[in-house]
Amino acid sequence: MLRAPSPLPGFGLGLGVLLSALTVIVLVPLAALLGRGVVMGPAEMAGHLSSGRVQAALLLSFRAAFIASAFNLVFGLALAWVLTRYRFPGRRLIDAAVDLPFALPTAVAGIAMTALYAPNGVFGQLLAPLGIQIAYAEAGIWVALIFVGLPFVVRTVQPVIDEIDPEWEEASATLGASRLRTLRRVVLPTLAPSLMTGFAMALARSVGEYGSVIFIAGNIPKMTEIAPLLIVIRLEEFNYDAAAAIGLAMLGISFAMLLVINAMQIWNIRRIGHV
Repeated sequence: MLRAPSPLPGFGLGLGVLLSALTVIVLVPLAALLGRGVVMGPAEMAGHLSSGRVQAALLLSFRAAFIASAFNLVFGLALAWVLTRYRFPGRRLIDAAVDLPFALPTAVAGIAMTALYAPNGVFGQLLAPLGIQIAYAEAGIWVALIFVGLPFVVRTVQPVIDEIDPEWEEASATLGASRLRTLRRVVLPTLAPSLMTGFAMALARSVGEYGSVIFIAGNIPKMTEIAPLLIVIRLEEFNYDAAAAIGLAMLGISFAMLLVINAMQIWNIRRIGHV
């Protein structure tokens, strides 16, 4: 049999709905994008991607996404640990606030962060005498991407932390391990798969982020212009081939990065299983 028997009916209907939705929502748009690339050919695509402006935008998008996701990996783990393991006044409020980027329109978040970190903003005025500029600089892109990506790490790691028995840590301490060694040898190996999953989700979300970034970035070509914005600009210029070329480049790089992350996750799971 191709599937295990189930007391609940609906396998055929559920599979049909799943495949139909997957085809319409995911496969058809990707096929259209790939088809546009095939029609253009490698030479024309390379011509569109050889522009210094395009390369700078691609590099900025992936660099900022990686930096923001790495920050969220560390800070998100610490936040998830505190929210799961400790009880303190305001914990429920902070836990609810973690989901705010899911509900808040990204454009609203971008406008709010720009107002706060602009040179005349509340935080910008405090940072300006120190020579630190957030808004209209690459640092502003990091702040925006950290905001939108943090919930992915926290919500992915929280259930796993909740399943870790505190007795494991107590046993490690009883055997003479320091807190750092307990964290490195007991806690982190258990959390590693979920951390990698959260990192990959935050990275994927950050690479394609548009709404919150365009307000705080300043959108200066070759400096603070992200690849999604450049795609929109090319579409407004009716240069569909150039927009498709940039989109295909982002698709290929994103797929390669996620493939590496998933391979590392599988390797880590197998390594833990042999310990």
